[in-house]
Amino acid sequence: MEPDGALEPHSLVELSVRRLRHEILSGAFAPGERLIEEQLTQRFGTSRAPLREALRSLGQQGLVEHLPRRGVRVAELTPTDVDELFGLRDVLERYAMQTALPLRDGQSLEGLAEALDGMAAAVEADDPFSENEAHRRFHVALVELAGHRQLQLVYEPVILKLQLYMAANLRREAEQRAPSTGVARHRRLFDAVSSGDAAIAIDALTRHGARTYIG
Repeated sequence: MEPDGALEPHSLVELSVRRLRHEILSGAFAPGERLIEEQLTQRFGTSRAPLREALRSLGQQGLVEHLPRRGVRVAELTPTDVDELFGLRDVLERYAMQTALPLRDGQSLEGLAEALDGMAAAVEADDPFSENEAHRRFHVALVELAGHRQLQLVYEPVILKLQLYMAANLRREAEQRAPSTGVARHRRLFDAVSSGDAAIAIDALTRHGARTYIG
């Protein structure tokens, strides 16, 4: 924090990243919509420098696209993109389970349990954005069990990009299924991982990975 109480530049960038990410994943900005700097600075009450850095960061995460001479827009995923990303997620999560299970002494499932509780609370509060965030945290925590840094670095951009698809499909799922369905699906996966048996966990991943709504 600077002496006068103003946020430091890196804090302004982080704040802009969080705000933009929330707006994109909550549907305030639609896939393919142009993001105009002047409008965003007024909307968020920030200057252009941290906003541009935030857009650059979101571009690295795959949530926005920088187009030559056409500015920035919210990323759009084609059906092929979604299929490829889910395929990558499936392979990486299977490998994570093969590597992680049985769990090492002292290793816990606290991260998975907290994310599952977050999903249940978000469903109860009818908060699709928080449900989507908890869903991401659950799958990240699943892969973290492997204790494999390079796997984590490869996996996180995949799950971030899939959040665009998941945000839309949470709304579709809510229209066609009971709100608790997604929580129950992840609780079954949690129970399979809790068994400590890699074969059981991988079988649960196979059953869990239906792509009609979200994985």
